[in-house]
Parts: sequence; structure tokens; C-alpha cells
Amino acid sequence: MEQERLEEALELLWVLKEEEKDSLSRFHACSDDDEIASIIRELQQKGLIKIDGENVDFTEEGRRIARGIVRRHRLAERLFADVFEMKEDTIHEDACRMEHILSEELTDSVCTFLGHPPTCPHGKPIPRGECCRRYRVELKPLVRALTDFEVGQTGRIVYIVPSDPSRLNRLNSIGINAGTEIRLLQKWPSVVVQVDETTVALDPDIAKEIFVKKAPSRVAEF
Repeated sequence: MEQERLEEALELLWVLKEEEKDSLSRFHACSDDDEIASIIRELQQKGLIKIDGENVDFTEEGRRIARGIVRRHRLAERLFADVFEMKEDTIHEDACRMEHILSEELTDSVCTFLGHPPTCPHGKPIPRGECCRRYRVELKPLVRALTDFEVGQTGRIVYIVPSDPSRLNRLNSIGINAGTEIRLLQKWPSVVVQVDETTVALDPDIAKEIFVKKAPSRVAEF
């Protein structure tokens, strides 16, 4: 059986477990591989999954492999969306190809470059890597917390990770959400940003939860 097909099945099982819909019958029904029954048997034989009636679970090795596949896929999606600004309807297919070829070292470099994003563009969690635990800084992150921006810089909000979910509604009400372009005017004693023609003051703790990518420099028109 092709390795990529086995990996795709492990990835599917991971997603089904996230959705708490990981029964054996659901596993069969959600796969678009015509030979999913054979793939499941091979995953069992290789010691990557274990089945007890309708219950399907990973072995330790199977979980490790699935976790890596999902991490690579979702980081690739974030790379294509945030760096290359590709359309949403194309990033999934390209990420499917990338997930099978990225090495662990390169995956960690991409993660560090992107600022260790917690979720993919669709809001699904990206499994943490060793680089996230070490907070490596050898490579300057493309996406940084607003508090790490330099005063005067303009950036686009990539994602917000609020410690209190109710903060999202308050930020949305003042025009601060993913995709918004903002300019950092001040960092102390409060963080002050410009959104369109409006100036907004933010608590530093909230500003730490807003992650932005530096906007490209505009060429003056004459």
C-alpha cells in the first residue's frame, strides 16, 4: 500500500477524533479512498491503529505519525495563506502535497518563521512542535505579537488568540479582527493603534494576543 494513502488515512482518523466522530463505520464512510478497508487492515498490521468493535484508536506510533502529518498540513496551509496569500480554495490541495514531503527540521523552521501559529486558517489547532516549546528565535518570525512590532510599523492582523473569548466581540466592535490593517503608534503606557482613520488604545495584555504580519512597503506614485 502506498505510504501516502496510509498517511492520509491516519490524518483522517485524527480529524475524526477532533470532531469526536471516530467510530469505525464513520472512518469508512468519511474516506474517499475506494480501498479504505484494505488500508485500515494494513494500519492494524503495521501496529499504527487498534480496533475493538466500533472503537478505533491510535497506537503510540500511529499517533506520533498522524500528529506530524496534521502539523505539516496545517502549517503549510498557514504558510500559503499568510505568506503567499493564496486563495482558500487552493491551499488545502497544495497543503496535502506538502504534508508528505516536509522534513521535521523544515517544518519547525516554517513554524518559527510564522510565529508558532496556534491554528490553521480554518481555525483548527496546529499540534505543537519542539520549536514551540523552545520558542526558538534564530529565524525572525514573519508573524509577531503586536507588542513585538516597532512603533510606526503597519501590519495586517493574521489571527487573535484571546485568553478571554469575550474579548473577540469587543475587538470586532472597534474594527480589530483578522485581515484588518493597523498601524502601531505607541507601546507605552498603553498600546495605541490606528485602524483606518480611528485611533484605538489597547491594554498591553490584549495587544499580546493580537498577531500581525508586517505590511509590504508601498511604492510612491508620481
